[in-house]
Amino acid sequence: MKLVLGSASPRRRDLLAQIGVVPDDVRPADIDETPTKSELPRPYCTRMAVEKARAVQSANDELVLTADTTVALGRRILGKPHDMAQAAEYLVALGGRRHQVITAVALRLGDQIWERDVVTAVKFKRLSDDELNWYLQSGEWEGKAGAYGIQGAAGAFVPWISGSFSAVVGLPLAETANLLRAAGYPLGKEA
Repeated sequence: MKLVLGSASPRRRDLLAQIGVVPDDVRPADIDETPTKSELPRPYCTRMAVEKARAVQSANDELVLTADTTVALGRRILGKPHDMAQAAEYLVALGGRRHQVITAVALRLGDQIWERDVVTAVKFKRLSDDELNWYLQSGEWEGKAGAYGIQGAAGAFVPWISGSFSAVVGLPLAETANLLRAAGYPLGKEA
């Protein structure tokens, strides 16, 4: 059985490597990630992961693994910022508050899809103007939901989380391992 990672994220590849999984191929899904009107963050995130899994072309014996990470401030979805101004808006809005990071994982084999989502509570500190400007200039916010990556410099802005650190990075490892096992994909010593 071959495993196809439907994501171009190097962080997801690194996380899979932590549990001894190396994808046989990487085929990023190309879908419209625009939320529908009034769509709530958790159902949106699950829909994205499942739509990505369906969008990746695969043979019948290939498992397709996809994921989506969404930052939610209340009912508001903070996706990947379009530009520095939107990144600044997101970071200021998150400052001093708790928010949720939702990561949904989908695994497809043929027409069967397994899915799990993980919700982690994160507290982001209120950034000084100097911290905000420094972080924006670093460019690290680019391509990141909510305009930050906890595994990088922004980790210094997160004094508290409750839940899965790996899910905030982009792939909940315990849940992903369980999905792979359920689909019959051997892990570690099982291989």
